[in-house]
Formats: sequence, structure tokens, C-alpha cells
Amino acid sequence: MRSKYIIGGIIIIVFTVWAGISFNATLTPYVSIADAKASSSTVQVKGERLGEGEFNVQSNLFVFKIRDEFGDVVKVVYDGAKPGNFDQAVQIVCVGKYKDGVFYAKDLLVKCPSKYQEEGAGV
Repeated sequence: MRSKYIIGGIIIIVFTVWAGISFNATLTPYVSIADAKASSSTVQVKGERLGEGEFNVQSNLFVFKIRDEFGDVVKVVYDGAKPGNFDQAVQIVCVGKYKDGVFYAKDLLVKCPSKYQEEGAGV
């Protein structure tokens, strides 16, 4: 009877450790452009949008540049269409990997200032 409790306790501990490791693997840290260049894993880079960007219809790639808070600039290639609110964005969060002088984004989060303004403010 006592061995069942021991085995059950071991199973619970193993699954708890496994769940913690799995959860930690899904976290994507925010890093600077310099840190993204040094990393081989998927990271999040936040930066100010520079220019309008260009969308290539044939390759379905959207290319633009961002500048982080330290002044570093990186070319971003996103495999997808230009987000609808990209032109109003002040900050862009890119999730992906840096390789060969380019940050390849798999996800984009566009931060627009108008989204956070109070209704009727500035009118």
C-alpha cells in the first residue's frame, strides 16, 4: 500500500518537472537587436518603425526596418502580408530569429498609439 503512494508521488513530481520545462520552452524573451544577433533561438525584438516597408506579392514577403531603444537598426523580413494598421504604428514587436544580417519574423505585433488614447481626446 505504501509503495503505491511512493510511485504516485514520483509520477506527480515527474509530471510537474516536465510541465515546468515545457512551459519555460514556450517563453520568448524580449531582447535588443544586438542580443538578437548573438542569439540562435527565437526572440522578440521591439523597435520603432522606420519607413513604410515594401510588400512583394510574388514571394509574399513584407520587408521593413526597425530601430531599437539603443539606436541599432535591423532589416526585418516577415513571411506574410503587411498588417493593416502598420502605417499608424509607432512600435513594432517582431518574433523570430536573426540570420545573415536579417531578422526573420514569424509573428508581428503592431502597437498603435491611437489604440491607447482616450475617446475624444485631442479633439
